[in-house]
Amino acid sequence: MQLILVENKALERVFLEIPFLIYRNDPVWIPHLESDIIKIFDPQKNRLLKEGEAQRWVLQDDRGDYIGRIAAFINPKTRDWNGIQVGGLGFFECIESQKAAHVLLDAATNWLKERGMQAVDGPINLGERDAFWGLLVDGFSEPMYRANYNPPYYQDLFESYGFQVFFRQFTYYRDTLQPLSDDIIARAERVLKDPNITFRMARKSQLKEFGEHFRTIYNEAWVNHQNVGAMTSDRAQAIMKAIRPIMDERLLWFAFHGNRPIAFSLMLPDINTLLRKNKGKFGLLQKIKLLIDLKRGKAERIFGVIFGVVPDFQRMGMESALAVTLENEKAKEPKLPYRSLEMNWIGDFNPKMMKVAEMVGGKIFKEHRTFRLIFDHSIEFEREKKII
Repeated sequence: MQLILVENKALERVFLEIPFLIYRNDPVWIPHLESDIIKIFDPQKNRLLKEGEAQRWVLQDDRGDYIGRIAAFINPKTRDWNGIQVGGLGFFECIESQKAAHVLLDAATNWLKERGMQAVDGPINLGERDAFWGLLVDGFSEPMYRANYNPPYYQDLFESYGFQVFFRQFTYYRDTLQPLSDDIIARAERVLKDPNITFRMARKSQLKEFGEHFRTIYNEAWVNHQNVGAMTSDRAQAIMKAIRPIMDERLLWFAFHGNRPIAFSLMLPDINTLLRKNKGKFGLLQKIKLLIDLKRGKAERIFGVIFGVVPDFQRMGMESALAVTLENEKAKEPKLPYRSLEMNWIGDFNPKMMKVAEMVGGKIFKEHRTFRLIFDHSIEFEREKKII
């Protein structure tokens, strides 16, 4: 076997094409967009590379055929985990060979050790946790956009190398053609009857204003969580700008107490099944076709991106009230095409969000796992701490 550093455009092309070899007989797999992967390793587009580092490898067998790939990286924002220096690896693809997998994992872990890392998490992303994160271990159905998908044998490849489960990530499913339960409607009633609480749909023409509302709620609801920093106005506006082309206004709702923003539910049409035939490409023609397909209602799944409630309005049924508000909108808009809702990336360290997903009728139907390997044996392995 020959391990090769990705050091030029030709080898970057190989890195991007290896998944097509691994999944060529898998009818469920949908390729990631090449542009999404490329920008992660581009210092001009990924600000984390100004202070962080990344390296990629591809692997050939003795005949010269490519059989795997891997990336390792150091995220300056998350490298310090409770005093432990932690690196990351991801974008792992490999044939069903423990020997080949261990060659790839050796390359990544040795590179991180040389840079002073004491542990590694994987498979993860050099970026936010909401994309390319975790190993799929249950629920091998069509992946959502930017969600990791892999063969079942990957779990054994990681565990045989010594990785342990750092946390579990659940995807919850709800059939949106089924009515909300009486329990959900009852929980929502108290909120909906409060004359001081109102609900507003986010309009594309007002996204700058709603971006500020989003930032305000997010910073109150999420900032105290592990590795979650305060969101800047620029970041909030960048998120609004990014979702604008594909957003459906009817899926983005905010709650206000008087003029104070207190909760939001951000959902988007899932575009992944519409991208299947693109084979990872996303040029002008593919973008135009995607927008046409969205306008024609060809996206049948809703992707639950993020939900937030400021602390002093939690535990009062706000999640149910937002769900009922959307249901009422659906009753007014019979042409809403969506048949299912998937609430992606809810960690087992966040029992509050697990409860929220259950309260709006969600059931677990997929599980990803983020693994950790400790290099320094004087350090005791610990699971991700629960959010209380």
